[in-house]
Amino acid sequence: MHSTPRTAIIGAGISGLTTAKNLQDAGVDFDCFEASDRVGGNWAFRNPNGHSSAYRSLHIDTSRDLLCFKDFPMDPSLPDYPHHTQIKDYLDDYTDAFGLRERISFDTAVQHAHRYPNGGWRIDTSDGQSRDYDALVVANGHHWDPRFPDFPGHFDGETIHSHAYIDPTEPLDLKGKRIIVVGIGNSAADVVSELSQKAWQNTVYLSTRSGAWVVPKYIFGLTADKIARTLPVIPLSWQRRVMRPVPRLLFGNPEHYGLPTPNHHFLEAHPTQSAELLMRLGAGDAVAKPNIERLDGDTVHFVDGSSVTADVIIYATGYNITFPFFDPDFLSAPNNKLPLYKRMLKPELDDLIFVGFAQALPTLFPFVECQARLAAGYLGGTYRPPSVREMHATIAADERKYIGHFADRPRHTQQVDYFDYERDMRKRELPAGARRVARRGPVTLTGRIPQASTHGR
Repeated sequence: MHSTPRTAIIGAGISGLTTAKNLQDAGVDFDCFEASDRVGGNWAFRNPNGHSSAYRSLHIDTSRDLLCFKDFPMDPSLPDYPHHTQIKDYLDDYTDAFGLRERISFDTAVQHAHRYPNGGWRIDTSDGQSRDYDALVVANGHHWDPRFPDFPGHFDGETIHSHAYIDPTEPLDLKGKRIIVVGIGNSAADVVSELSQKAWQNTVYLSTRSGAWVVPKYIFGLTADKIARTLPVIPLSWQRRVMRPVPRLLFGNPEHYGLPTPNHHFLEAHPTQSAELLMRLGAGDAVAKPNIERLDGDTVHFVDGSSVTADVIIYATGYNITFPFFDPDFLSAPNNKLPLYKRMLKPELDDLIFVGFAQALPTLFPFVECQARLAAGYLGGTYRPPSVREMHATIAADERKYIGHFADRPRHTQQVDYFDYERDMRKRELPAGARRVARRGPVTLTGRIPQASTHGR
């Protein structure tokens, strides 16, 4: 009989919660460690652990029906695009419905995760305890360590990352100011749309290096991601080719709004979803500018030779993938590159699982739930991955499929098409893993920790 491994989960955001629920269903013993005093991670506004990037006005960019976990539907009375407080309530309800709260050690940060030479883990936590585990699930998220560009020169005004932005009054007084927002992802679009409202009396510029295809939240009266769900099941490369003319037909040319021509075709980089940005640009409330060339006191110079005077720069320039509990020479993600089998498994470390380290288009919640099911199968003994050699070959093939057409930048290293990924996991990978178990048995992770260890066993 398969002996399930005692498992540690780092984080009680969406990835940690759905992993905990699925491990519980599979009968896998686990402890979940959360640095904060609450669940929710990025969706816990003003999270005391500093890991929330939510701002006061934030609404989800994925529609309600595609956002939720499949085994816990959202209340259909909620709006199409719920507010972040409603997402947090949903996560609290999920936690309590499945009895997860008592399995989480709150206010307990994992300070160091040490892997024993033959496998197994010693987990040192902020309460001064050390505990041993057979397996480790890393679910600490990747939207909390802000990444800043390095422009030449110096800027005399105030600068923040969008991670710190709360509203036009916090942490900076952003009324009557000359503001440059750098970036053109969803956060940049939201911040520009909010700060360029005439009531704030700001002059707002949007600086973008590569441009983007901006997609409204509704198309033909339907949420945009529901339209995406109706796309035929064809190879992704064909799908991208078929969709190339669509944005210009539906939304118009980006150049009409002053945006640069995107340096990629539609769906060859993560599109930006905004109901308001194009209107703000078209109305002249905000002005698009190209990439910054250099900073000079209160003057910002752009690559097209133009310049503006600015009081504030807000960098909406993404995040680093960071694991503060690992020694850097053991495991890190330089330039956000973290090759993983099915975005989960590092082939040479069979007792380490990652959940949630992807940019899943168009939806993340059911994506991490899909990953959690594989994690539960693996630790519960019903799924076995292929050989290390096959895993490396599949990693290379999946990277060609999902990110091979993107520019080589940190933003695009984790791109995944959720619909394609979920079909592959459900129809191919999980059944194949079950057949491997039938032939070779499950992976055994227990019995590796040194006998002399007495850390909380």
